[in-house]
Amino acid sequence: MWVIPLLLLCLVLLYKYVRHHYTSWQRLGVDEEPAQIPFGIMTSVMKQEKSLGVVLRDIYDRHTEKIVGIYMMNKRSILIRDAVLARQIMTTDFHSFHDRGVYVDEEKDPLSGNLFNLRGASWRNLRQKLTPSFSSGKIKGMFGTIDDVGDKLVQHLEGTLEQNEVVEIKDVMTTYAVDIIGSVIFGLEIDSFKNPQNEFREISSSTAKDKSLLLKIHNMSMFICPPIAKLMNRLGYESRILTSLRDMMKRTIEFREKNNVVRKDLLQLLIRLRNTGKIGEDDDEVWDVETAQDQLKSMSIEKIAAQAFVFYVAGSESTAAASAFTLYELSMYPELLKQAREEVDAVLKKHNLKPKDKFTYEAVQDMKFLELCIMETIRKYPGLPFLNRECTEDYPVPGTNHVITKGTPILISLFGINRDPIYFPNPNDYDPHRFDADIMNYNPAAYMPFGEGPRHCIALRMGKINSKVAVAKVLANFNVIQSPRKEVEFAFDAAPVLVTKEGLKLHLTKRN
Repeated sequence: MWVIPLLLLCLVLLYKYVRHHYTSWQRLGVDEEPAQIPFGIMTSVMKQEKSLGVVLRDIYDRHTEKIVGIYMMNKRSILIRDAVLARQIMTTDFHSFHDRGVYVDEEKDPLSGNLFNLRGASWRNLRQKLTPSFSSGKIKGMFGTIDDVGDKLVQHLEGTLEQNEVVEIKDVMTTYAVDIIGSVIFGLEIDSFKNPQNEFREISSSTAKDKSLLLKIHNMSMFICPPIAKLMNRLGYESRILTSLRDMMKRTIEFREKNNVVRKDLLQLLIRLRNTGKIGEDDDEVWDVETAQDQLKSMSIEKIAAQAFVFYVAGSESTAAASAFTLYELSMYPELLKQAREEVDAVLKKHNLKPKDKFTYEAVQDMKFLELCIMETIRKYPGLPFLNRECTEDYPVPGTNHVITKGTPILISLFGINRDPIYFPNPNDYDPHRFDADIMNYNPAAYMPFGEGPRHCIALRMGKINSKVAVAKVLANFNVIQSPRKEVEFAFDAAPVLVTKEGLKLHLTKRN
């Protein structure tokens, strides 16, 4: 007889505990997003209705306070709505938010030890070693490889237009971006336009195709509940994609070291770092072969593979999206399209280049208006729609009575800030001229598409160059036919990126 009352008592206590937990921010006097038990703001994500970036943008739009208390499943987190505060957290107050709070286990899972995940001193040491890899001089050295992929893009489009003048430009740019990553970072000779079944493309494509439940649980746990991800790895879980890329990279490194092969790409710099403990200055000698006995090598192949993988994840989608969205938006603004095309033509003429010639690093750098277009594109369509940090020491929020306690996850909705008319007038318009030095029609504090402070994107220069080359190659060789204005709608995707519902259709013809 006592079992039923006891069970009812337990249920009542559980209900009271859950209700107490999911009203924590309200009791603390913090503006709160009402929780949908048990998933909190993740309910729409779990139902595969909206991606997390869109969910955070919607919460941003529903509130007005500097900070909003949210629940990611049962985890109390804070959404930062104020651009100045967000920038302050990432820069001057970085010491209180120096980690991302995601899963990393360097000892048992070295493939998790990438620059994005690492914490504290481990992150700082690796960041210092890798920073020279993306200097202007190094990118200039790698430019020839980037340009080669751009030429293959043009050849592919020319072949495609013989069959159909309408192309799905995001798919095309994804292939372009993946080939740059495969060539520049993994050191491979690939052409996915001609051979879409090559080993690297097959492995990278499986990232999107793998729908296994274990992978979903692991990927979500890495961000929301790192201890679960750590337990899974300790119990033997491995990412097939990561291990395949590691094995591919191992073969390439061993071949280069054995045969003294030198190629001006990021992998060559990582090999140098592995053998000497540093990358070096911007000179020709930095590309020389350097070898060391195994016991003297400063980085394992697993650690190199971990960095290469995070550069692939961050670089491929951002490059593809920036170049595709730029062309898509220009097709709807004929005056801007005309200005961009005329600039490309004028710069090529100035550098004595024809559209089919090899571009030069200096010529692409001269395309100043195209730079503004890329800036406006990643404002309207941020490659990563939100930034995340973890509070590493108690932090009094300026202008409020609230103290963010150590261990609290912090989220910054770039998608929300970038579409906020307070910071960017007429935010749904595509207006590259807002970034003109003599106009500055925006709040500079709010523009941080690559993050800010010590943990800003290390490869931002390369990302911009990759996107500019793709757009310039298209404008130099093809006519972009004007399209009616239409705002993009976004679909659900498990990855933290913006994915369109209908794709990005572009009407192209060959230029004479």
